[in-house]
Amino acid sequence: MSPSSPSAPSSSRDTVVAALRAAGCVFAEDEAELILSTARTPAERDAMVARRAAGHPLELVVGWAEFRGLRIAVEPGVFVPRRRTEFLVEQALAHAPRASVVVDLCCGSGAVGAALAAALGDVELHAADIDPAAVRCARANVAAHGGHAYQGDLFEALPAGLRGRIDILAANVPYVPTDEVPLLPAEARDHEPRTALDGGGDGLDVLRRVAAGAPEWLAPGGILLVETSERQAPAAVEAFARAGLTVRPAEDEDRYAHVVLGTRAG
Repeated sequence: MSPSSPSAPSSSRDTVVAALRAAGCVFAEDEAELILSTARTPAERDAMVARRAAGHPLELVVGWAEFRGLRIAVEPGVFVPRRRTEFLVEQALAHAPRASVVVDLCCGSGAVGAALAAALGDVELHAADIDPAAVRCARANVAAHGGHAYQGDLFEALPAGLRGRIDILAANVPYVPTDEVPLLPAEARDHEPRTALDGGGDGLDVLRRVAAGAPEWLAPGGILLVETSERQAPAAVEAFARAGLTVRPAEDEDRYAHVVLGTRAG
């Protein structure tokens, strides 16, 4: 994120920085600039500072998150896109640079779909999530790219006419094992929907369902991409292979990002 409006008076900035620092915000100066550049009134500024000091994620406080250079609108109760997920987008673009039909499944805010459409240009874009708040948020973010968002359980949410036509199926599925959800940072555990975090006993319940259903929705040569953890990657690869996809893992050590890619035979 970066501020985009003129700087506030130093007295206001110093007060906001002090309040954030007292609350334990490590990057208090940067966060203060973002709040000050976003707030339209002193009352709104004070409310934002109070929410951030209470532990709300900064992105939900200011109402947007930066993702691959885009300003993605987010709202309370919606999963905040992670910077490591940019690696999933990069892998999709590298392996399907001429994709024309893109689906963002388990879309959350729709950040992945919006980023893919922004990079690819004129594409048919669809997004889906089981959570109504996420769909409402995604609808606003993908609309700028001519996209559509639907509510429902995985593939059940998608128009039937997409079967066999999808070039890029990006699914940022929940992959935290149920027993580990309580161990997540408070910002995620207390302010993001459990459906966007909890992946079941070993964290791969949703991933396996997506892998199993993907072949009938992918176009010949189409790719499925799913984010996972280093520990879970071997089991994820096995799930993709069991579904008949040609599979390969990819990782970015700097962002601690792990993606599994599966291609439908042409």
